[in-house]
Parts: sequence; C-alpha cells; structure tokens
Amino acid sequence: MAHGPNYRVKLRRRREQKTDYYKRYIYVINNTTRLVVRKTNKHIIAQIVKFSPKGDIIIAAAHSIELAKKYGWKGDTNNTPAAYLTGYLLGVRALKAGIKEAAADIGLFAPIKGNRIFTIIKGAIDAGLSIPVGDIGVKEDRIRGIHISQYAQKLEVENPDLFKRQFSKYLERGLNPKDLPSHFEETLNKIKTGGA
Repeated sequence: MAHGPNYRVKLRRRREQKTDYYKRYIYVINNTTRLVVRKTNKHIIAQIVKFSPKGDIIIAAAHSIELAKKYGWKGDTNNTPAAYLTGYLLGVRALKAGIKEAAADIGLFAPIKGNRIFTIIKGAIDAGLSIPVGDIGVKEDRIRGIHISQYAQKLEVENPDLFKRQFSKYLERGLNPKDLPSHFEETLNKIKTGGA
C-alpha cells in the first residue's frame, strides 16, 4: 500500500471491487436506463435500473433462484443455460414494465466473449429488449446446455462413480444431465407462455 502526503485511499466500494465510479458517472450524466448483470458463486442476478438522485430505482428484476421456484428448473442456478433463462425472464418483465431499451452495465467483470455475463444480455435481447452491444460471442449450443449433456454422456461411460459425484445435485433434483437441452427448452417455453 502506498504512503505519503499525496496518497488518497480509494472509495470503499471501489476497494471492494463493486463499483466503477467513472462508468457510473457516465451512466448518470446520460440518464441511461441500465441492464445491471451480476453473478455470484451460486446465482445469477439481473436488474433494469434507472438513476434517481435519492438512489437507483429498480424497474424490473430477475434472479436465477426464481427459475427453480416458479418454472421448475432442475439444473444449476449459476451455469450458462440458467444465465440465459434469467436474462430472458428479465427481458419479458422489462417489456411489461414499458422498458424497450437499456445499456449493459457489467460492473467490474472483464468483458470476455462468451462469458455468462453476455449470456444474460443475449437472453434479454432475445426477449425483445434493445441493448447496444457488439459481437458477444455466445454460442447457441452452450446456451441450451448441449456441452453439459455431452460431457455427462462421456463421463457416464468412462467413469460412472465420478459421473454420480459430479452431477449429484442434478440427480437429486430428478434431472439426468443428459436431458438438459430438452429441459432447457421446456423451461424457456414456460417463461414464454407464463410470462413474468
């Protein structure tokens, strides 16, 4: 840590790597409605946020745990298919709230092509929200969970014990990981028909 009379300690939220104050300043100056995307070790969180001098106003929100509670999702709540479904759910809710466009706010996450952060944004775009982004490098087979399904098929043949350990949560919830792509489509259709 630096010392001396000219050293200034960074703001707490910047030290905790939660807020990029320069980006936030730009959003506030432009009065931009933001699509705020965050991920934790277990969940995906997406919100449509509007600036207010008294504090940000959340217009619409979606949490990946809702997929399991409301739509019967049996997969993980922090993987790529769950990220897409959470983004899609948020997009549906934003359109119902009258929001048609937003700017992507990824916070301090590194903007790497194909990242789950961009999968959330792709879900919101597919739901009908207008978000100005370039090539985000999200592949359809990864969105649907085909890569997980193929890995599960391979692992079940090569090492059944490791398969049971690796996919124990899926199996506990009553989902064979090989059936993840069809389960994804099922859950997506429930969101489309059931709405928010």
